[in-house]
Amino acid sequence: MTSDSDVTTTSMPDWEKRFRAPRVALPEWAEDAPDRSIFVSNATGTYEIYAWDRATGSQRQVTDRPNGTTDGALSPDGEWIWWFSDTDGDEFGTWVRQPFAGGPDEPATPGLESSYPAGLAIGRDGTHVVGRSTDEDGTTIHVLRPDGTAPAVAYRHRESAHVGDLSRDGTLLAVEHTEHGDAMHCALRVLTLDGATVAELDDSQGGTVELGLATLGFAPVAGDTRLLVCHQRRGRWEPLVWDVATGAEEELDVELPGDVGAEWYPDGSALLIEHSHAARSELFRYDLAARTLLRLDTPPGTVSGATARPDGTVEYQWSSAAEPPVVRSTAGGVVLDPPGFRAPGSVPVEDVWVEGPGGRIHALAQRPAGQGEGPFPTVFEIHGGPTWHDSDAFASSPAAWLDHGFAVVRVNYRGSTGYGREWTDALKHRVGLIELEDIAAVREWAVDSGLADPARLVLSGGSWGGYLTLLGLGTQPGAWAVGLAAVPVADYVSAYEDEMEALKSLDRTLFGGTPEEVPERFEASSPLTYVDAVKAPVHIAAGVNDPRCPIRQIDTYVDRLAARGAVHEVYRYDAGHGSLVVEERIKQVRMELDFALKHLPRA
Repeated sequence: MTSDSDVTTTSMPDWEKRFRAPRVALPEWAEDAPDRSIFVSNATGTYEIYAWDRATGSQRQVTDRPNGTTDGALSPDGEWIWWFSDTDGDEFGTWVRQPFAGGPDEPATPGLESSYPAGLAIGRDGTHVVGRSTDEDGTTIHVLRPDGTAPAVAYRHRESAHVGDLSRDGTLLAVEHTEHGDAMHCALRVLTLDGATVAELDDSQGGTVELGLATLGFAPVAGDTRLLVCHQRRGRWEPLVWDVATGAEEELDVELPGDVGAEWYPDGSALLIEHSHAARSELFRYDLAARTLLRLDTPPGTVSGATARPDGTVEYQWSSAAEPPVVRSTAGGVVLDPPGFRAPGSVPVEDVWVEGPGGRIHALAQRPAGQGEGPFPTVFEIHGGPTWHDSDAFASSPAAWLDHGFAVVRVNYRGSTGYGREWTDALKHRVGLIELEDIAAVREWAVDSGLADPARLVLSGGSWGGYLTLLGLGTQPGAWAVGLAAVPVADYVSAYEDEMEALKSLDRTLFGGTPEEVPERFEASSPLTYVDAVKAPVHIAAGVNDPRCPIRQIDTYVDRLAARGAVHEVYRYDAGHGSLVVEERIKQVRMELDFALKHLPRA
């Protein structure tokens, strides 16, 4: 007998199945109650938070909101589930909490007004540390005591900052801050909960090259004052152990190329190393006493999250471009299997290395299956960030283009992570233009190699990728046949005026000042400057509640397109910087497919 869902799935195209197939994210477990976990899933068609009692096997949906919920945390004792409540994706709101066993939501931070979140740390004694970011106050970090007294300010600064971690005994607070004015490279400060400074670590002092630091967590052992930190002193992200009581620093000898992150094993004796290089990642166990590095057995592809359990096993989420994501354990088997059907696989990626104006560029290329050797209509799908990277990981959007006979190329341009600090930091002052130079070099390879049809090239991306799409259509008007920009920066000056405060700090770092201080740089990097040169039909999708790429600056750009009769379509949806609703995402991808197929010239 065939169920209704089987009938629906049978008649559904593969590209839609990949979006609709139920997924689960890597579970987060309570430190003092490891059988209690939360995870995010799209099982209902909207990404929401779920509770999972591993001892009984029971699961329940915690949140249920029209535009979804993904930002959640568990208290160390596993009694409370915290989640961030904003309005329709605007990222501006407050924390609420709900009992793990179920029950009504209640305000988790009474006395604090709505804000953009800047980190959260939940103590074992009922104390909570909450980071807030607002246009009026910059960053403030508040301590809420269990006795119900008014929230106290432990930290305040105009520049962006973030709650790093709270020590196991709840007496020390690590803060990542950018008081030196460089939002791309944080310094660290450890405070008592009344705001007194205990220790400082700042790699930006005394040099012309800015180096960043990031907190990876206090040691999970009572009375241990060691803080695990990531540094860039040798040109990439690497771990070190910093004893905030003595000031001693121990840089760990982990000789791996690319970026290296880490987290503590629960007993504090070892580190779980996450190594990212050339669009792939892998896991290692680093024994702190023996100084030995042991590779854990994971398949080739991308580990998008991992955590060490109290029994020494490691749970991790893995996928590749060809295989959908799954949560596995080094003990063997699948940790958490979502209900329903599994997403169809897709096409493996090919690694491409191209000589560019700033060094070798790594790109990932995919060819549509069963379509011959090409040349193909080709989508250049540009990642956001900009400090992010495309990897050998499963992604439904590229797979949809492949199903429709397109090749897909993804470029890890300068600004991308995983290739060293200099590569990531290279795009200052000539923002957008540098990334497009790298994309142009890979585009030339794609055409010369016979992969891409030069008359049928699509430039596409979301967020920073959407920004680069609009900028590329204006600065390289003869190169692209169609443009698809989702939640883009379109008018950089008004985007700066309207965006959330943390992104203002990032833009000041990237450009070297505000639009008033360096107007020529903002003008050179703004898609609006080149809008009258755009020749290709362009499709723009925008969230009306987006605090990162606000709607007003997109409307300004669209008005300029309309004024000269340029071919364009605009879709505005009632959410923020993207959607957590599966049907909404499918709707947008379908619009992009239809737009490209309508406007691309025939072979």
